[in-house]
Amino acid sequence: MDQELVDQIYECSFAPELWPDVLDRLARISDAAGGTFFVASPTKILSSTASPIFRAGIELFASGDLWTRSTRAGRLARAQHPGFMLERELYETEEEMAADPFYQELLFPNGLGWGTGTAMPLPTGETLFLTVERFRARGPVETSIIEQLDALRPHLARSALMSARLQLERARVASETLALLGLPALVFDYQGRVVAANGLIEALTGQIRWQAQDRVALKDSSANTLFQQAVAALDVKGATPALSFASRGDPGSAAMVVHIVPIRGVSRDIFARCAGVLVMTPVTLPQAPPIELVQSLFDLTPAEARVARSLTTGETVETIASRGGVSQNTVRTQLRGVLEKTGCSRQAEVVALLSGIAIQRDDR
Repeated sequence: MDQELVDQIYECSFAPELWPDVLDRLARISDAAGGTFFVASPTKILSSTASPIFRAGIELFASGDLWTRSTRAGRLARAQHPGFMLERELYETEEEMAADPFYQELLFPNGLGWGTGTAMPLPTGETLFLTVERFRARGPVETSIIEQLDALRPHLARSALMSARLQLERARVASETLALLGLPALVFDYQGRVVAANGLIEALTGQIRWQAQDRVALKDSSANTLFQQAVAALDVKGATPALSFASRGDPGSAAMVVHIVPIRGVSRDIFARCAGVLVMTPVTLPQAPPIELVQSLFDLTPAEARVARSLTTGETVETIASRGGVSQNTVRTQLRGVLEKTGCSRQAEVVALLSGIAIQRDDR
């Protein structure tokens, strides 16, 4: 066994950007064109990576309805086979295989059509799929190659498991960090299930209703509708969900502002189960939150964070540029970055959002 390859597989637990190289090496072992690696729920692909040759194809597979129309991944998952499988083990006939939209619309038109794959259940409830794809002219993958891939599969599975565990730990740490800042918060996935929650939000029994299967709802029905819509829209390109809104809980409980913070940028990797953070703050007079909090919540650059905070204090683009000794065009470019990363479409929405996440300090 190639120990260097095994070491690289385990490196991917901490550096997911290395997976394309690993997939290329698995493809070379298999005399294949390349490989794909994706994490999926029954209804959608949550994250993916691939050899360079397949990146456009995996993006097409993930973005359209091909995932739900094809049966190949479902057959792999249902087989519960602790190894790599061939098409002849998944389909009864080649005609049945050829009728699958994945082959008809993606593989065959690109000269592909033979390969092997494996499915690995993750502790987070999703399934990880790894495949290598051959050009059709090359013929089916040989048994001897399957044996080599099967020898590597335990290492691939352990690396996947470690990555998933690390992601859950990151979610827990993120929620606890917000608690230290005085912010009740929880981290949720793309189905709205709670991945981690801190003690401050667990104490908001007048605002939050905890439900079965790790789900949560806001007691204010209007606010809960906005929350569910925001969760559903976080992974939809071009969608503009409400990311800050009021929530009124049980009679006698204080009104709160709910903030939905998408998890983006470097926080999103191949095993990223987390979709966003729900933060609840009391309704207060506007005040500017610390730059460090703004930057960490929204994955802003230092310059973008300064622009965002300055807007909250009432400064204009002109005054920000003058005070910082830069051009107004530079500030506008930084503002566009702030709008994109906070999910806002207007400058006023940024101000409203950031005004609500200012840390409440005890002035006694």
